[in-house]
Amino acid sequence: MNQPELGLKVAELRQQKGMTQEQLAERCEVSPRTIQRIESGEVDPRAYTLHTLGEVLGFDFGEENAPHENFWLAILHLSSMFCVFIVPLLLWSWMKNRSYKIDRQGRQVLNFQITMLLAGLVFLAVLMLFPAAILLAGGTVVDQAEEIPWILLTLVCVPAPLVLLGIFCMIQGAVNALRSLTDQPVRYALSIPFVK
Repeated sequence: MNQPELGLKVAELRQQKGMTQEQLAERCEVSPRTIQRIESGEVDPRAYTLHTLGEVLGFDFGEENAPHENFWLAILHLSSMFCVFIVPLLLWSWMKNRSYKIDRQGRQVLNFQITMLLAGLVFLAVLMLFPAAILLAGGTVVDQAEEIPWILLTLVCVPAPLVLLGIFCMIQGAVNALRSLTDQPVRYALSIPFVK
């Protein structure tokens, strides 16, 4: 992991542990100024300092994961194509402490999946309520049932939002997998940030 991602991750982990820069410096046996410079991205820490930071913060900053990082990022983004929330969650939970990029982009995938899951539930509710509303509407709809095949219309039109949602998820997953492989910024449209 390189700067500035390294510094941002150190600051994030330190804050999660409820530590000040001075407390982290004391536990790592370095000066508080060193921690400040690492977190701001001014310097790359020495190997020993990086190892000590990893032990204190419970995170593997090692470079041995870098060759496989792009593979896992691609798998993570491609798993979002199928609107299955559990696969990205398991991948992110397993890999988040090995790479800052996997942690950050995994959160984006999870936010997208949660948003799409909620949208899918809304569309599913509409799918169930639409036929009931037609049947309960009264005489005018029932009287016109001979002219317009309402059941056929319901079967064709109501699932359309679910199909469009699935296509949208596939496009977003494929595009963001390609973006992560080419080190471009990853963006999921219509995503609500539930996981921060």
